[in-house]
Amino acid sequence: ESEDEEDPVDVRDMDAIYARRIQWPGRKLVHRSQEVMELVGDLLRAMQQQFAQRYFLRLQPAIGVGSAFEGWSPCEEDTVYQVILPLKPCHGYLFHVEQDNTGENPAKNPRIRVEVECICSRVQLGDDCLCFFHHFKEELRMKNSPNLLDMICTGSCLDTHKIAAWIQNFVKSVWAAVPQSLCYKMRLLPSLHSCKMELTDASGRALVIEILTGVQQGDSNSFLISQDTQATSTPSTTWLESCAVAEAEFFRYMARQVPRGRWHLKCLYVCARIALGTSLSSDVIKTVVMHLLTTTPLTVWRRVDFLARLQDIMRYLHGCLEKKCLNHFCVGNENKPKGIVLLQECQRAQPGNLFQHLENNPDAHAKALREFEML
Repeated sequence: ESEDEEDPVDVRDMDAIYARRIQWPGRKLVHRSQEVMELVGDLLRAMQQQFAQRYFLRLQPAIGVGSAFEGWSPCEEDTVYQVILPLKPCHGYLFHVEQDNTGENPAKNPRIRVEVECICSRVQLGDDCLCFFHHFKEELRMKNSPNLLDMICTGSCLDTHKIAAWIQNFVKSVWAAVPQSLCYKMRLLPSLHSCKMELTDASGRALVIEILTGVQQGDSNSFLISQDTQATSTPSTTWLESCAVAEAEFFRYMARQVPRGRWHLKCLYVCARIALGTSLSSDVIKTVVMHLLTTTPLTVWRRVDFLARLQDIMRYLHGCLEKKCLNHFCVGNENKPKGIVLLQECQRAQPGNLFQHLENNPDAHAKALREFEML
């Protein structure tokens, strides 16, 4: 940590002594995150070259999300590096997100309908472009292209399972063309909703990458993503509302604001690490730290304040457990940085309670309190 040191601290300072003994995986996470983004970028370019002349989805640059890219993953070697691959429709198509009963807001876990639009008036597209709305069959015949709606949709709705299978097939077909194929042996892991790859190098070290697909909501940091659900009754055409990109933006913002040393991440890592195996998930610990970062002066997140910040996190968590209430950080939170943009309906919504399940389950509440005392 020498390059991240602040002002010299007396070795008798217990905060400094404890802090120096923590084996924090920050630099390894940064290095491997960069490696993952480079690999996914190479895969994306190879895929785009293969179907550049076909009428299909437009794949946008991937976005790293989750604890590994935020710099604090408690799972160490078991870390899964998740990226979201934003999807946009090719010309001649539109994505229409299903609305709720009022017709004003997106439905909860909505479907995304693919609609054909008329582009006859778009002269700038060139003479060789036909309007799908008026010349759909002729365009497919000329380009010898598969029907987009059949390949990735069920009915007229984007199907998460079909899109995942489509991306998996492309990854298999282009893997030999990317430079990383010389260093890694790639194996696709079973997944219905994503493309999950296990990469193993010559030393046997494994790297797991999961590519999720998503559709951005306007110009916001809100996304609808392909969801992992164990419920067999949930249709594959439903998409999950996600604030993962907004949370990633939050941690990037904080990295520019807090003092050197990334001690807010080290506090988060320590608390999440010791909570592994309990009902107090890493998401709960992260939400607590995110709330504290926006309600306490950023100047106090330093090495010399290390134990004090750990105590703050535990006190805040204890208070939330006693009240059975821990509000979601992004939705409905006026304290979040202005650079994080959500849909208006998300900003106006009542924040979700991560401890809602404790309200009507006294046994679960008692267990959570016992686990907290152990921590």
